[in-house]
Amino acid sequence: MAGIVGVHGIGKYNYYLQAGRSATGAAEVMRRKWDRYLHAALGGEARAYFAEIAYFSHLLHDDEDDDGRDAAVPRRAAAAMELQAQQVLIGWARNLGVGEHVTGVLKSATGWLLNRLDGRSAAFAKLFAPEVAAYLTDAAKREKSRQAVAEVIRRNRPQVVIAHSLGSVVAYEALWANPDLEVDLLVTLGSPLGMRNVVFERLLPAPVNGRGERPAGVGRWVNIADKDDIAAIPPALAASFTGVDVEELVNLDWIDFHTVEKYLGCPALDPHLRPFVA
Repeated sequence: MAGIVGVHGIGKYNYYLQAGRSATGAAEVMRRKWDRYLHAALGGEARAYFAEIAYFSHLLHDDEDDDGRDAAVPRRAAAAMELQAQQVLIGWARNLGVGEHVTGVLKSATGWLLNRLDGRSAAFAKLFAPEVAAYLTDAAKREKSRQAVAEVIRRNRPQVVIAHSLGSVVAYEALWANPDLEVDLLVTLGSPLGMRNVVFERLLPAPVNGRGERPAGVGRWVNIADKDDIAAIPPALAASFTGVDVEELVNLDWIDFHTVEKYLGCPALDPHLRPFVA
């Protein structure tokens, strides 16, 4: 089936809750939004560009009670996940250049880091660290997330996969884990795939001699990143991955530096996507 599959990034659990804890409902709301964002950039008649959004955020979260506290997770497991999120946060902060001299207890360090970051960066970090930690350190959640993305790609057989933020990591691993999946174009937006000491070294399959590689089933790989996107560190991936065909470093917005709306609307995406939506 021709079309585009999207893979979302961090901070999308609220869609699941608002859809009555329905992953299908969350995915459909996001699909309509992504269609609007892309239509605003491409113009012409309004249409459905995305066949489906591969939704996985709910798989990175545990069942919660009405107070938002983990109800189904033992206290020890919850504490372990908090520690892992703190480690991700510190690794991420070191990439920003604000955490080189952090010492002492991790919990104190993370508080210091969040206080030192400006409001937009601190808000982003509070979303980024727990979800990235859940994906990279919990094998069961990681596998379920990869399977969810792979199933959507297999069901729709798209020509294009557009993966944003953490979704680019899940899509990359899902495509590697399922070599039968073939797409003409993989577009990564605001991707943390190359982030050292946080993501890159933990990828599956592991990089060889310091380099990852384009999944075998991907015909062409285009990476687009805002030069100031604090999730995409480094913004360029070609130095870390073999098979990145095009790098587009853009300047989206000093506030909305990571939103999928800005990325789908940026002119740099147009020439790569236009042949598939004409």
